[in-house]
Amino acid sequence: MPLDDLGRVERRITVIGAGLAGALFATLLARRGWEVEVFEKRGDPRLRGYEGGRSINLALAERGRHALRLAGADEAVMTQAVMMRGRMVHFSDGRTSLQRYGRDDSEVIWSVHRGELNIVLLDIAERAGVRFHFNRGLESVDFDARIARYLDERDGSRHQAAFEALVGADGAGSTLRQAMAAETALGERSEFLDHSYKELEIPPAADGGFRIEPNALHIWPRGRYMCIALPNDERTFTVTLFLPNNDLPNNDLPNDDLPDGDGHRGGGPSFASVRSGADARALFERDFPDALPLMPALEEDFQNNPTGVLGTLYLDCWQLDDRAVLLGDAAHAMVPFHGQGMNCAFEDCVALAEHLDATADRAAAFAAFEAERLPNSRAIQAMALENYLEMRDRVDDDDYLLQRALEQKLAERHPDRFMPRYSMVSFHRLPYAMAFERGRLQRELLVELTRGHDSLDSLDWETVDARVLACLAPLPND
Repeated sequence: MPLDDLGRVERRITVIGAGLAGALFATLLARRGWEVEVFEKRGDPRLRGYEGGRSINLALAERGRHALRLAGADEAVMTQAVMMRGRMVHFSDGRTSLQRYGRDDSEVIWSVHRGELNIVLLDIAERAGVRFHFNRGLESVDFDARIARYLDERDGSRHQAAFEALVGADGAGSTLRQAMAAETALGERSEFLDHSYKELEIPPAADGGFRIEPNALHIWPRGRYMCIALPNDERTFTVTLFLPNNDLPNNDLPNDDLPDGDGHRGGGPSFASVRSGADARALFERDFPDALPLMPALEEDFQNNPTGVLGTLYLDCWQLDDRAVLLGDAAHAMVPFHGQGMNCAFEDCVALAEHLDATADRAAAFAAFEAERLPNSRAIQAMALENYLEMRDRVDDDDYLLQRALEQKLAERHPDRFMPRYSMVSFHRLPYAMAFERGRLQRELLVELTRGHDSLDSLDWETVDARVLACLAPLPND
């Protein structure tokens, strides 16, 4: 382990990627006295504007806010965040219904714009002493010599820099992960959904205000496809259209892939059939008529914005002895249906910073980080997929609605033992793996207690309470 002039272990680290996770992680270590350099393929967004790939608005929850507080970034970020109390469902007949996420305004999530958040985190990292190198895309790594080589795509020039250890925060398409895979087996595999997405926009109203209710995540569920809209602080909404990749004949359809709330079923559109701006307008005229007047640039946005894929990345190994480690999407990309990708990545940053700061043995720190976080990432990946899969069975499902009502009642009656899984994930910092397992036990209990009932009024509450006490131990404090 290299030592400085005073015989102390040098605390230096190189981060690949200056996105959300890279900037936050760099700040956390710099605030602990580490020397941190960050190399980023793209230019500085503070100079040229945000050039990110995916830009679905992000749902910031308590896990993410905790990490931001540790980095001294929460106050700056929250000035740009918009509160979302729940899901505003837009039915095809024009009705709307707000479904709260939590008990009250103390249990909400926050909509943040990826680009704005990135810029805030870069500024805070730089003030903490982090050194950024933009237009330096990782091209190759000589792990034995500890030399990383970078490419400037603007002029094709190549650069190299020595490193002590590399941290890969360079996203689902991580170049560092590819370099590590050439050295050791990572057990990498990806599973893609048969849906993709297109980003659109609702601009501000003529008076500069929001066109629709700002404090909600809006959803237009239509069976196998849907739109969602998340508010931005500049009074716009980022709209995301989710469609199947290919058409299915009506007689070959599975149950609904996405929620409709009003019983809509059928073959529906796909990105194979909705190919142009005109096709998109026809789709919205038919299936999202209340959204269409809100989106004057619909056709242009559809034509110009890329189509994004939806998939889950699994790795069995995140680290290469003391030389490299992966975090965030580079280690465990997930589908967005639980809104936890960023929050999970930010938890990674906190955990890795704490492990590195606790020991001079980087290999031990990397291994301990992986041991802590890999099971939790698998749990939230599974929960994100469950949200996607369970949506297909929620249409006019009376059993589900009754179980949800009982869930809320038990959370009131036994707050120390029964907590909805969504609350465990979004409003608390219980480990994801614990939330996943606890949610499974609670779901089994809800099914058991509501079997044969069509209303909470017919339940024997003494029996219900006894079963909760017998099946569920008190929850730990997070």
